[in-house]
Amino acid sequence: MTLKTILGSLVGLMLAAAGCAEAQRADGGTGLLPVGSQAPDLTGVDQDGVTRQLKEAFGSPAVVYFYPKDETPGCTKEACAFRDVWKQYEAAGVKLYGVSRDTSSSHQAFAGKHKLTFPLISDESGVWADAFGVATRLGMYQRVTFLLGRDGKILKVYDNVNPGVHALDVLKDVEALAK
Repeated sequence: MTLKTILGSLVGLMLAAAGCAEAQRADGGTGLLPVGSQAPDLTGVDQDGVTRQLKEAFGSPAVVYFYPKDETPGCTKEACAFRDVWKQYEAAGVKLYGVSRDTSSSHQAFAGKHKLTFPLISDESGVWADAFGVATRLGMYQRVTFLLGRDGKILKVYDNVNPGVHALDVLKDVEALAK
């Protein structure tokens, strides 16, 4: 075996381990914030330069979805799926926040191109991901969504997301809560 082969194998093992490791949360726990946990009070800037505070959503159901990267196929499909049912989310009084490591200017271009009207939070520092326990792989967030109740507590965690139908799945859960 050559040195190049050994190094390549080691790098591959390290990357695989990084994708499988649980994220260390800001509260000291590991892994995704579990159902029943209070959502953290976070602040971030959206694609329009507006400062958003998650606490402002408390009192309404809220959805915080983490996605890997603007303009990638799965992320575009997921964002457009939320866009396509946005009026139903608004009618149900649901606040929606998309979060990735992309810059506000990247979010602005992404939102403009795909006519997204909900906030996309730029989390370049990883504060939101750390607080929710969202893992990163190769510098991009795991695709995971949190449904928050009116009290700001996590009602459901979606960690195995199909980007094309996910927005409807979450909406069905929101509608079931209202009954």
